[in-house]
Amino acid sequence: MKLLLINTSEQKGGAAVACKRLMKALSGAGVEVKMLVRDKTTDNEQVISVNRGGATQKLNFLRFAWERFVIFYSNHFNKENLFAVSIANTGIPITDHPAVKDADILHLHWINQGFLSTSEIEKLAKLGKPIVWTMHDMWPATAICHHSRECNNYQTECKNCFFLKAPGDKDLANSIFKKKKSVWEKAGIHFVTCSRWLEKRTIVSALVDKTKVRAIPNPLDIDFYKNNDCRAARERFGLPLNKKLILYGAANVTDKRKGIDYYLDACRLLSQKYAETSGELELVFLGQVKENIDGLFPFPIHQVGYLSDDTAIRDLYNAVDLFVIPSLEENLPNTIMESLSCSTPCVGFEIGGIPEMIDHQKNGYLAKYKSADDLAAGIHWCLWEADYGKLADNARQKVIDCYSEDAVAKSYIGLYNQILTDNK
Repeated sequence: MKLLLINTSEQKGGAAVACKRLMKALSGAGVEVKMLVRDKTTDNEQVISVNRGGATQKLNFLRFAWERFVIFYSNHFNKENLFAVSIANTGIPITDHPAVKDADILHLHWINQGFLSTSEIEKLAKLGKPIVWTMHDMWPATAICHHSRECNNYQTECKNCFFLKAPGDKDLANSIFKKKKSVWEKAGIHFVTCSRWLEKRTIVSALVDKTKVRAIPNPLDIDFYKNNDCRAARERFGLPLNKKLILYGAANVTDKRKGIDYYLDACRLLSQKYAETSGELELVFLGQVKENIDGLFPFPIHQVGYLSDDTAIRDLYNAVDLFVIPSLEENLPNTIMESLSCSTPCVGFEIGGIPEMIDHQKNGYLAKYKSADDLAAGIHWCLWEADYGKLADNARQKVIDCYSEDAVAKSYIGLYNQILTDNK
């Protein structure tokens, strides 16, 4: 069995991280696997880039820019929701790539922002090779959006899209929906969702064959992400040794979809309702801070910036007492998995795949959706009311039971073998 994983980036974004971890897990299980990407950033020989030099990179950027321009133009030159949708109207031709020709199974992951077009996926399907597609968001099951929020149009036919400034029966979403439906029906794609929540949302889509949808979580190296010396970790980042520390992380810390406003409100409530403990608390921010947050929070803050080194990220989880993820849209966040594996409890909203990871008051706290008050209560409960040692032990055990490389690789290999057998 020769497997080719296909993702826009080698390292940037949660899907890239998950894809590369799957490659490692499958390699460890004896599968011959490679990863084809547009944006390669390491010297890993298993990872192959479609870029062949500066000219190709410029052309690829133009493809990305063209897709964004069409969205921008179709949306009456409004930047709102510019990156909440993708139309895959252009992409890189890869059907003749040696890695594609050599593979027995093509395994798509996140292929947006000018990497693969819908037409290119159609050409891949015509090669006759089985296609597996791990969904890291809802885009493969909708017309243009990466998360449909409260909209259920994708269950019948996307149109009147609320992401567009001029929605209608024949809007941009409707034309893309019809194109994808035509391609998906002939391609026979096997869809894998990273969470049971996304599985439930996918099987009702008019674009997919519900008999070819199943949930398999992302894998994690539990021997790497584990509990280490907290004191040494804090010293590495220059963090105080005698405070309770909360970690909040996102690629863009101030992204509204990541719940920064609710986190800010929750912190203000913590300082007001639990004044007796507020002096013990400080905050740590992981990721790019594109807007000034100095002075907004009632607690001292420590910004560590964007970290790409896995060892540094692991040490940061070990340096803190709690990881808070107030996201308003999520599938199966790698960050929760990493934190739990390092025995650091988590607090998050009851949304998406998060309830599959955080077991309420067992390894963390599930707050009511968009309730800053409950978010504050959950933080306080974990840090000052719960049996913290038991929370930490349960956090680690959750990852061992559900997300280890061995368990996830076994599930995928079973799927691959079934598909190859059915295709004979």
